[in-house]
Amino acid sequence: MQIHLSLDGAGGLGQRLYEGLRRALLDGQVSVGERLPPSRVLAAELGVSRRLVVEAYERLVAEGFLGATPGRGTFVERVPPPLPREADRAGPGPGAHWRPPLAWGGRLAPGRHNFPGGVTDRALLPWAAWRRAMMAALREASRDIGFYGDPRGEASLRLAIARYLGYSRGLACDSDAVLITQGAQQGLDLLARVRVAPGDTVAVEEPGYPPARAVFEARGARVVPVPVDDQGLCVDALPTDASVVYVTPSHQFPLGMPMSLARRLALLAFARRHDALVVEDDYDGEFRFEGRPLDALKSLDREGRVAYLGSFSKVLHADLRLGYLVMPPGLAPALPGARAFSDGYPPLVTQRALARLMIDGDFARHLRRMQRLYTVRRRRLGEALAARPDLWTPLPQVAGIHVALRLAAPVPDLPARLAAAEIRANPLAPFHMGEAAHDGLLLGFGVIDGDAIDRGVAALAEAVAG
Repeated sequence: MQIHLSLDGAGGLGQRLYEGLRRALLDGQVSVGERLPPSRVLAAELGVSRRLVVEAYERLVAEGFLGATPGRGTFVERVPPPLPREADRAGPGPGAHWRPPLAWGGRLAPGRHNFPGGVTDRALLPWAAWRRAMMAALREASRDIGFYGDPRGEASLRLAIARYLGYSRGLACDSDAVLITQGAQQGLDLLARVRVAPGDTVAVEEPGYPPARAVFEARGARVVPVPVDDQGLCVDALPTDASVVYVTPSHQFPLGMPMSLARRLALLAFARRHDALVVEDDYDGEFRFEGRPLDALKSLDREGRVAYLGSFSKVLHADLRLGYLVMPPGLAPALPGARAFSDGYPPLVTQRALARLMIDGDFARHLRRMQRLYTVRRRRLGEALAARPDLWTPLPQVAGIHVALRLAAPVPDLPARLAAAEIRANPLAPFHMGEAAHDGLLLGFGVIDGDAIDRGVAALAEAVAG
């Protein structure tokens, strides 16, 4: 048992020891049935005589807090309600500028039928290759002198990412432009810190990714939803005073359509005319099922107006907590400084392991395997959904690991119905800033396979039909 005892204060040492033990009981540091340290051990740890500890124990036994059994020790028999503590009082709150994260339901606990969006299966990770890479990184770390790392991230991983983006996304960039983050969300936060001032206008897609909106709102920005259609973001609806435009052009989140080339060029022209920063979130563009993979929007950028966000949360797993940001030249001096203010630099061992995974080819092999697997899952999910056209219409989805549905009719209490059926899926309503035109669902297939897909869709049909 571990308890914290302070012998400071007024009175004799024995009285202070007794009050310290009694305070530990009152504060709930120990629970009924726990065994206290032997008097000899506690005396040695505190640097006091054993007699003082014995006397303090005896007083607490007499008060009914402790019980002593010969040959077994001293145990807690009763713990009164904890006394009020400083931590129980509210104290100062956050400033007026603070906006709490949105409760949008993106983090779902596992249930019987699991269709959460953007979640991958730990069992499918290349564990053997990752173990080898981690062991190599640990051996390398053991030989380090131990200085602090670069806020931009480890050079070997930045180089591996720059090469990967060149052949996979058509994005030619220097490794010096890459900044390693703890996921795309940190990249958004860093961009907001250095670009967005309170009162600035930030344009986001409608519907769109709620945590991205929350980041900008937390900076005090005026977040403006901009509609999307079958070609992606409606550029002509952008507010002209937008300082930042956040987009998901590879396949719009959550609806799934890619942004057309005409819209991409129009967005870059808008950014040039209005001196805006475009934030391109390529959240799981690696997995494409129809047509040739589209090059990144940033590959068309010739004026340094696009910041490109990527993450390993979908291609590997979110627990890895690694992503990256390709910095536009104008923000490259400021972003590492913002990173140094927040958490200094990313974890070195994990970075080196991932770099080795990419350099040795294990990352590319894993991507090819997952592409084949997700292709099969997507087809099976599509077939199961097609059997109930009376209930929903799947939206075209050329990439990513989820499918969006438009429900044929509004469903009252949809979240409650899903919860009652133990279906883990994301209603589309929280992705809208305004009122959703009608109900819909986002169904991920990252953690569900085979017959489980058919059973889950059958349960979903029953829940929707009522």
